[in-house]
Amino acid sequence: MNAPSKTWKDVNAVYQIYPRSFQDSNGDGVGDLRGVISRLDYLKGGEGALGVDAIWFSPLFPSPMADFGYDVSNYCDIDPLFGTLDDFKELLAGAHARGIKVMIDFVPNHTSHEHPWFRESKASRDNPKREYYTWADPKPDGSAPNNWLSIFGGSAWEWDETTGQYYLHTFLKEQPDLNWRNPAVRQEMQSILRFWFDMGVDGIRADAVRWVSKDEHYRDDPKNPAFTDAPNADPFASLLHVQSRFGPHLFEYLRELTDVVEQYPDKIMIFEDYPDGVFTSRDQYLGFYGVNPRVSMPFNFEGIGREFSAPSFRHFITEFQGFLDVDQHTPVYCFGNHDQPRLVSRVGERQARLVAVLQTTLPGLPVVYYGDELGMKNGIIRPSEEQDPLNVIKPGLNQGRDPERTPMQWSADEYAGFSTVKPWLPLAGQHEEVNVATLSQKNDSFLALYTWLLDFRARSDVLKHGGYQTLDSSNPHVFSFVRMHGNEQLLVVLNFSNRRRSYAVPPGSHMLISSQQANPAKISRKHVLKLHPYEAVIVGQMHSV
Repeated sequence: MNAPSKTWKDVNAVYQIYPRSFQDSNGDGVGDLRGVISRLDYLKGGEGALGVDAIWFSPLFPSPMADFGYDVSNYCDIDPLFGTLDDFKELLAGAHARGIKVMIDFVPNHTSHEHPWFRESKASRDNPKREYYTWADPKPDGSAPNNWLSIFGGSAWEWDETTGQYYLHTFLKEQPDLNWRNPAVRQEMQSILRFWFDMGVDGIRADAVRWVSKDEHYRDDPKNPAFTDAPNADPFASLLHVQSRFGPHLFEYLRELTDVVEQYPDKIMIFEDYPDGVFTSRDQYLGFYGVNPRVSMPFNFEGIGREFSAPSFRHFITEFQGFLDVDQHTPVYCFGNHDQPRLVSRVGERQARLVAVLQTTLPGLPVVYYGDELGMKNGIIRPSEEQDPLNVIKPGLNQGRDPERTPMQWSADEYAGFSTVKPWLPLAGQHEEVNVATLSQKNDSFLALYTWLLDFRARSDVLKHGGYQTLDSSNPHVFSFVRMHGNEQLLVVLNFSNRRRSYAVPPGSHMLISSQQANPAKISRKHVLKLHPYEAVIVGQMHSV
């Protein structure tokens, strides 16, 4: 029997699965779709289930895997490494039966150099697919058309001897950029969305969308005046990428995609972008909210990499909540993903527990990266074990993403229950203690905290649909806010410091949950909450705020 269907507005949490690393079903050391199918009850429906009701898959499309699936050679199939299209249909059915929505990664900016479109485009200048990609003549001296840089290093232009032109690749040279100025390309992209929506996919995560539109005159990017050519400096940061992305038609192109999404009931598109203060401004980022609020939204990645302090988090959350139209906009708070160091490794264990409380109590849609619910840490990857091309191409910059992509830790077995053979990446370590089987037996574990929070969120109209208000605090180390719905109110208090802090609460308040379950804060008779270092709590039944 299928579980009652939910709309995206009712979704409790999204769980990101990196398919290579979630569960191996066939003993090749690589995760696959049948492995995910075998673990669906862990996500929702089984005893002690985590309680997520949407899955986001990193790319599953056929690919030469130069960039692990972000170099797509066929947008309308499943890579044999992960299974078949029938396997995916079975996964969809199994997920939907449990009330779990399925979102897939979509890579609109570029394809693989092995995609049939590019093979044709490269064949000759008069090939019908030539204008599917961005080609340009060299400068009079034979050099690249401009100074645009590839994220993976060096020029963003690759010379093609056969046709005597350069093609553009914002990422690897094996990932040529599509030419979105060509209406035929945009129609192809729209058809791809229809293919997956017709199959039953519930949402699309659109990758690297800032690069879809570029300056049509190929003007140089200006130098970054803040860049210093230090030994560990990334050359990509030497330019301000104001011509090579966020072109004049970006939001127009994205609106065309979301117009397709809107043709299907209860489908969404989440854009990958973020303000970084250098390459994307706050105003540019906020523009994504206006594309088509009914069916689209951007990730909010601002909690990743920013200063871990109460003023810092209070500022960015309050600013965003103040900007959003609660009737139209849905914030998507994401504190970890496949491109960023693990949450615990980034901020610390107690701090990561605080973030778990914060993320699950904010309005909008929380996204949890697989393994973060266990408190998994970055793996230690020896040079001989590296897989990520970023570390291979840019050695010494420590930008490789392998440490946060290590296999899911299911048990204390030799290969953590992920596989029966040596996995494609080594285990992160401490898997004997940090695994689902072990942590599910401990009431104060990371997993217990996440499970409680997600269950509480699922049952709470206040957290799912309630308003938000930042509270003033005389203590600069404490960030607090209130969620309210009807006559019900919840207070969330977060101590961002490494010292005990006090916080006055209204009479009649009581503790619902602490991020430090083994030693939670207490409320004194004088209505003062005594917070431990890096502790976050939810307080209920307030008479006033």
